[in-house]
Amino acid sequence: MCGITACVGGDDAVGGLLTGLGNLEYRGYDSAGIAVQNGRGLSVVKREGRLARLREALGTDRPTGSIGIGHTRWSTHGPPTDENAHPHQDCTGNVAVVHNGIIDNYETLRQNLEERGHRFESETDTEVVPHLIEEELTAGASMESAFRTAVSKLSGSYAIACMVDGEDVVYAARQGSPLVLGEADGRFFLASDVPAFREFTDRVVYLEDGDVVAVRPDGYDITDLAGAPLLREVDTVDWEPEAAGKSGYPHFMLKEIHEQPESLRQTLHGRVEEMAGRVTLEEFDRGAFADIERVQFVSMGTSHHAAMYAAAQLTARGLTANTYMAGEYADCPAPIDDSTLVVAVTQSGETADTMNAIRRARDAGARTLAVTNVVGSSVTRECDESLFIRAGPEIGVAATKTFSSQVVALTLLGERIAEDSTGVQRAEMRSLLSGLSDLPGDVQQVLDESTAADVAEALYGCDAYFFLGRGPAHAVALEGALKFKEISYEHAEGFAASELKHGPLALVTDNTPVFGVITGEDDLKTISNLKEVQARGAPVVVVAPANLADKVEFADYLLPVPETHPEVAGVLANVQLQLVSYHAADQLGRPIDKPRNLAKSVTVE
Repeated sequence: MCGITACVGGDDAVGGLLTGLGNLEYRGYDSAGIAVQNGRGLSVVKREGRLARLREALGTDRPTGSIGIGHTRWSTHGPPTDENAHPHQDCTGNVAVVHNGIIDNYETLRQNLEERGHRFESETDTEVVPHLIEEELTAGASMESAFRTAVSKLSGSYAIACMVDGEDVVYAARQGSPLVLGEADGRFFLASDVPAFREFTDRVVYLEDGDVVAVRPDGYDITDLAGAPLLREVDTVDWEPEAAGKSGYPHFMLKEIHEQPESLRQTLHGRVEEMAGRVTLEEFDRGAFADIERVQFVSMGTSHHAAMYAAAQLTARGLTANTYMAGEYADCPAPIDDSTLVVAVTQSGETADTMNAIRRARDAGARTLAVTNVVGSSVTRECDESLFIRAGPEIGVAATKTFSSQVVALTLLGERIAEDSTGVQRAEMRSLLSGLSDLPGDVQQVLDESTAADVAEALYGCDAYFFLGRGPAHAVALEGALKFKEISYEHAEGFAASELKHGPLALVTDNTPVFGVITGEDDLKTISNLKEVQARGAPVVVVAPANLADKVEFADYLLPVPETHPEVAGVLANVQLQLVSYHAADQLGRPIDKPRNLAKSVTVE
């Protein structure tokens, strides 16, 4: 949510800022703006709407300067308007601030500031920050001191970047919202995410909660809020800038769907010993999970569906495993102690609800483990251990390749937990690992042969779309419905197949297609549910392994997947449903990569 960028050094701050903001569009936003130090004061330009409106407002006579800050806003306090867009300024116009997150105590701060004569131009929580800084400057404090004092008065989550007229410095701080620093030759960048400046440098510093950084054209200093120096390592990003481009695809989402064979190879690389029938995770010694009595997954959205998939697998192995919406975990009545493994599943590693759930688990004495895509993300610092899914950068708001990589990484983790807990390898392990090893090629076959576009066209204009499944296939059905609704804006719901007769059947008509996910012989009970909806006139689409085609001949449409292990088939079925959602949204002309009201990284609760 929201995107910060800052550029320090060089001779074209505006160009660097616009590039950064363009690269951050995937995060979701409804207004954009920049502030540039131009030697004659701060030049601030901001507009409601897409980045194109900001570019238009800047025109060809852009402000010049070597230092600037920029922002794309996702509305929380106040609607998307020019006035509510960032950057925000103080009464004098000498201070400009951009901010991600939510300032919980802004109402009190604003009331006190207004009582002391400050005038506010927006409805945002952010605007209190430049006014707090202004007060300190008026009292004679240096800009650095004023910034620290202002930040110390805030409660909530934030990543803040600030500049003041007359100083060639950008000050920034983070608490609960991501912020990274990029080092290039003679130039420095700040941003919410690495893609903002990846084309300029591969050297990054991941700032941590409580960090304050002062960035100048000749270097930077990182300190804590009290001013004590801190040392943060410089990491090298191992993906090329082109990886965040569309590479000729019309949308990032379609590109990322087609990247799944490669992302899965990366997830599996070095982790599967097929001949030995073993999972090797270098992050964990053998027996590392021997004392674990229960596993709790905390996650949101697509990551929650991946966690549900994994929990169903662990339960089938006789282990106690539960999934929780991270945002509801504070009310979790389940036991949490040092024999509990709490697994945070989060693509970005910055999801606010998941971060808070992990803190609650840690405080209760649980062992914590992050399954994420982003090295250096906040969740990896909060958790005791991390397992990276290695999916590469994902730009489309609707998660695709990260879901499949999450499922596979969690499957591998689950096998290790099961083996350590029992002390023996499952007899079926070799068959599962064979299916995992074949998965990248099987996904490629689905991509090459899918008729999902034809199915989407045939079902165009229906009233609603329902998705059914059992066990891990239930998680796939929920994910299929989520993808469909978030990018097509059409009504879609996912159900456990067993739930159908307990309410959802009342919604079925001849204009409500039903997608049934079948992953193997154990799912064949779902067939009776699908025949029930078909008897009531609903079109039926079955996604199933090709070897079960004779058992689903009744279906109006079949989207086959290669024959494989049942616990792997769900990943293949999900690819078919991703393609259905994509083509349905494309036919409707939806903004597929930037669905309304949604953001890639949900960093506020």
